[in-house]
Amino acid sequence: MMKYISTRGEAPELTFEEVLLTGLAVDGGLYVPKEVPTFSKEEIESWRDLPYAELAHKVIYPFVEGCVDSDALAKILSEVYGGFAHKAVAPLQQLDHNEYVLELFHGPTLAFKDFALQTLGRLLDYVLERRHEKVVIMGATSGDTGSAAIEGTKACKNVDIFILHPHGKVSEVQRRQMTTVTGDNIYNIAIEGNFDEAQDMVKASFGDQSFLKGERKLVAVNSINWARIMSQIVYYFYSALNLGGPVRPMAYSVPTGNFGDIFAGYMAKKMGLPIEQLIIATNKNDVLHRLMSKNKYEVHPLMHTITPSMDIAVSSNFERLLFDLYDRDGAALSELMGRMNAKTDVVELDEEKLAKARELFDSYAVDEDATIKIMQDVFEETGYLLDPHTAIGVKAAREVRRNNKIPMITLGTAHPVKFEEAVLRAGFDMPKLPHHLTDLMEREERMDVLPADLAEIHKFIADKTFG
Repeated sequence: MMKYISTRGEAPELTFEEVLLTGLAVDGGLYVPKEVPTFSKEEIESWRDLPYAELAHKVIYPFVEGCVDSDALAKILSEVYGGFAHKAVAPLQQLDHNEYVLELFHGPTLAFKDFALQTLGRLLDYVLERRHEKVVIMGATSGDTGSAAIEGTKACKNVDIFILHPHGKVSEVQRRQMTTVTGDNIYNIAIEGNFDEAQDMVKASFGDQSFLKGERKLVAVNSINWARIMSQIVYYFYSALNLGGPVRPMAYSVPTGNFGDIFAGYMAKKMGLPIEQLIIATNKNDVLHRLMSKNKYEVHPLMHTITPSMDIAVSSNFERLLFDLYDRDGAALSELMGRMNAKTDVVELDEEKLAKARELFDSYAVDEDATIKIMQDVFEETGYLLDPHTAIGVKAAREVRRNNKIPMITLGTAHPVKFEEAVLRAGFDMPKLPHHLTDLMEREERMDVLPADLAEIHKFIADKTFG
């Protein structure tokens, strides 16, 4: 049975089931697998003709074995990916010779997070039903996580879900995809603050859950939950197999906010997929690009951009990579994270550790004008409209690509219809909403606007949960 350990080294080892229900470790760290399952090239090659859901079972099962029955997992994955609007689930769109976009927006909320959160919702219900427990999900979103989490858990019988988003700072389509979902267990909280404040309040709530009176447990749905990362590893294998992997290596450019999606690519490499390069593509909130390029980790004030899902000043999942770079030394990492989280000093990494990261990772930051320009360029070249986040990925790929002879795959993280400001600024008409969302703008919205005050948030959650 797979065991999970904390990056800070002071929390107990847990099973997958326990990790699913835990979120942050008690020592403040993030859970990672104690041992990473690996596959030979021959084994990966044998999966070439598997449809997406069956490939997902091969990749995910080692992480959940002993906690989730193999047949139950197969049923969950078949239901999840059978509900996507494209039969290939994650189709590739070619932009140029050896240049591709992996379309990850054919799920119910038109964003890559559907891949993980649809699975997470069903796994939660499976585990909670067996344990006869109810939980409270609390999450913060800069745009896409919230709607995908709500969509993934709206049918869960054992869950109340509270999603915080920064009031007035997500796109209208993103907001409506959260606020128009009906269900007695769904609560949208628009906080009068920014995403990082919402994220900080969620983290603080996991540290002190006394507001739930010991009767319920908090569960995380943001990318600190290992089940999210685990599900996202699959599409790296799927895209590589479609383009001649594992015989030939691949490179990926990943629009990056909280570092979860690109960490999944790093995990795929550790599991045996030959990935030569991973590009951290970011907007003006470029904390990781500054670290990778200059070895200076310094948290700057958050800037709001036309790529709101990347408007994040601190990338939570980066800690998981640092854990490996620091040889899985929990004490060393705890000390480093203490300095990084203080947000007061400029922190430098050990040069040897950073050099190890640079063997695989490159980074590039793209401003708004360049984002608009690449949207226009790609449309002119191919007739294909990129969402602004994916555009940042394509621009970064073109700037820092190491090897033109292998496929470069940019993760297409969302449908352009979600980002009206960027599409209009680039001079395009808005694309139509997919058929299952055609009436989105007419649906009734439900949300509560609250101050960015932890005590107020806790009171609201307790009132609604135990009301």
